[in-house]
Amino acid sequence: MTQTTKRGLVVIAIAGAVTGSAACGRTEPASQAPAASQAAAPAQAGAVAITFKTDPDPAKTGDNVFEVMVMQDGKPVSDAAVSAEFYMPAMPAMKMAEMRSKTDLSSAGDGVYRGNGQVMMAGSWEVTVMAMRNGQELASKKLTVTAK
Repeated sequence: MTQTTKRGLVVIAIAGAVTGSAACGRTEPASQAPAASQAAAPAQAGAVAITFKTDPDPAKTGDNVFEVMVMQDGKPVSDAAVSAEFYMPAMPAMKMAEMRSKTDLSSAGDGVYRGNGQVMMAGSWEVTVMAMRNGQELASKKLTVTAK
């Protein structure tokens, strides 16, 4: 056998092994559930949009009102559990520990959620707004708020 023929056989053997592995990988998902039960599953919901604002704007040290609007497919979501968590990392040079403040917001109707919360000091805060439905995350949004 010539060197070229041997190389060709090695390439064919490797290609066959790769093709066989790929074929095996493709059959694995079929064992998860029959097609009939997959068709019966509800369609996944569309994109969720979250907007956040504070009153006063900009936020101030102390009491503030936080307002969140949750929309899915352009329609208001009124059955979610919504919260806003403020976080400021530790500042060792100033001998300050990290700070967190979480506020649960109540539905005000039409996809709007409001609640009173505290901003512990002036500065830049990382805010995570979380919308949950039936114990599952519907959506979350991270943003930065600068308090005066």
